[in-house]
Amino acid sequence: MSTRRHFIKQSLLSTGALAMIPAFSEFKAAGLELSLAEWSLHRALEAGTIDHLDFPSIAKNKFGIGAVEYVNGFFGGKKKNFKEAAKDTVYLKELLKRSKEAGVVNHLIMIDNEGSLAVPVDKDRLTAVDNHKKWIEAAQFLGCKTVRVNLHGEGDSNEKKTASIDSLSRLGEFARPMNINVVVENHGSDSSKGVWIAEVMKKVNKANVGTLPDFGNFCITHPWGTTQEGCDNAYDIYKGVEEMLPFAKGVSAKTYDFDANGNQPRMDYKRLLDIVKASGFKGYIGIEFEGNTQPEEEGIRKTKALLEKYL
Repeated sequence: MSTRRHFIKQSLLSTGALAMIPAFSEFKAAGLELSLAEWSLHRALEAGTIDHLDFPSIAKNKFGIGAVEYVNGFFGGKKKNFKEAAKDTVYLKELLKRSKEAGVVNHLIMIDNEGSLAVPVDKDRLTAVDNHKKWIEAAQFLGCKTVRVNLHGEGDSNEKKTASIDSLSRLGEFARPMNINVVVENHGSDSSKGVWIAEVMKKVNKANVGTLPDFGNFCITHPWGTTQEGCDNAYDIYKGVEEMLPFAKGVSAKTYDFDANGNQPRMDYKRLLDIVKASGFKGYIGIEFEGNTQPEEEGIRKTKALLEKYL
């Protein structure tokens, strides 16, 4: 028996797996788990050097992460329109098969480019709501528990808030029988204001509708909220995360390019993670590296190390 234990220990050491056990055990004990957002590899996916169908195995085998967050725009790869891929059961079955083979949990689908849910014009908004439904059905097919949507739209802030409440209420009702959560990410304009999102959540008041606080998307004047290049009108990120956490069904641990010490120069990561811990949040914390100049694989590993350091 002692020989067998020694062999197992040496095998684990040789793969680096043993080094990950304490960190993952501590995460689970705290009710937290790591997931990997597909956007972390968007450069490689857009270049065609990796394929969407391989993302689950890459997450598990390269980075030791057992849950994934898909981006709808990468469905179908280079060969198929992503909107068609959402309804292609053959394609979805292949993705489900590969995720099961990799031993990966399909956690979430991020939905972009399906219309504006915060636009006050009823016809446009209701078309956008309908466009999102196929992704909720795809999420159910894949065994995901959550879809992420955006509250984009032009116009008066209060009118957009009313439109957002209507859209989320409709999507929440549609998703409820499928046991799917609909979450909103801070992603530019009014949606980058934590207090605005919190007010929307209170009005919607549905158990399966919540938030996905993103550490990096609090630039009000940027169309997608990114603070990568700095921002002349940014919402307080610490306040924003704190305001969104009571409704959170996930957290997006966004990172940009790292400094020489392995830290994030644009944000105090320890402070952000202390806010998450103090909130009592339980669930997935998604690694989402969005650096411009550093290799994506390096950025993912450094983000993971940062989370392990402070969590």
